[in-house]
Amino acid sequence: MKPAENYHNIPEDFKVFKSEVKVASPGRINLIGEHTDYNQGFVMPSAIDKKIYFKFRKTASDNLGRIYSETFDTYVEFDLNQILKSKNSWENYLLGVIDEIQKSGKTLKGFDCIIKSELPIGAGISSSAALECGFAGGLNSLFNLNLSQMEIVKLSQRAENNFVGSNCGIMDQFASVMSKKNHFIKLDCESLEAEFIPAEIQNCKLLLLNTNVSHNLADSEYNTRRQECENAVAIIQQKYSEVKSLRQVTWEMLEEFKEKIGPTSLKRCLYVLEENRRVQETEKALRSGDLRELGKLMYASHRGLQHQYEVSCTELDFMVDFSEDKSFIYGSRMMGGGFGGCTINLIESDKIDEYITEIKKAYQDKFNITPTPITVVPDEGTQITKV
Repeated sequence: MKPAENYHNIPEDFKVFKSEVKVASPGRINLIGEHTDYNQGFVMPSAIDKKIYFKFRKTASDNLGRIYSETFDTYVEFDLNQILKSKNSWENYLLGVIDEIQKSGKTLKGFDCIIKSELPIGAGISSSAALECGFAGGLNSLFNLNLSQMEIVKLSQRAENNFVGSNCGIMDQFASVMSKKNHFIKLDCESLEAEFIPAEIQNCKLLLLNTNVSHNLADSEYNTRRQECENAVAIIQQKYSEVKSLRQVTWEMLEEFKEKIGPTSLKRCLYVLEENRRVQETEKALRSGDLRELGKLMYASHRGLQHQYEVSCTELDFMVDFSEDKSFIYGSRMMGGGFGGCTINLIESDKIDEYITEIKKAYQDKFNITPTPITVVPDEGTQITKV
């Protein structure tokens, strides 16, 4: 932490901050299972050892919330009785959480909060879910709201859907709160049943390579993809009323309705069904220790996202292509919503430094951008400490 006197926008009384609650809220990776969560499919995420840190204290005020971001050197205050959308996007994740807590009938009073993040924004490691879940968990503890972990997960997702306006599935929030150290979660997004699979990746590590690009298609195309899938479901529902999402759709149903669904939505649906199957196969590969098979599934996932779901971009494709002839890289794929962010790479540990040097030069030569490497370890979900 930098000394408080170096900050420009911090209120004087924040410079001495006696915490009552501390929170460490992790970002997440997703080994495989991309864009399947909002289609009620399977995903395989985990929290990581990179986090957002929160400190909370109660104040004498009945209705004033005050937040200081060390990361942005930004201070914001608001009336708890009048939660309005902010022009600053990061604030809306927090305001949305307050809005959902209050809608659920819980009472908040005045509080102060300091936030410090080590998660890069736009990297696809879900800084937004970490922000929502850590903030919700901290307020839950500070005011003894008696929200369960699952209530915090669902409340945080609603905050992003309803207040922020991003129609995300539940994977990011679930992983941020529920993860176990050194495990992946095989999450069924329909039933919310979770299996914890040991992250036994032997002589390998998980290396994220941040493209450091974020194409402005990301938000609009995300919602478009969701709509394309839901349109296909609506067509199939006319005959098969039991179908509520792509989770209940079979290959035979897609074949039967392919003319009505149309070529674009059909491609999206085929990808989702194939990706669900890849998550099941990834579980088998992990449990049997077959990392080469796991790597093949990761590459297949990327090609599906590139050609069928069409949410990749030139920079992500370049990174995945560059890795494919390297015997020490078992698998690589884009991770997250798409159009930028990171690739996730399953790479032999002792080759990481050498590969980072190589990919940095190649990527810089091609795009005149320096990628950012981030080595991550599957870690615990949100940790809350009463001081």
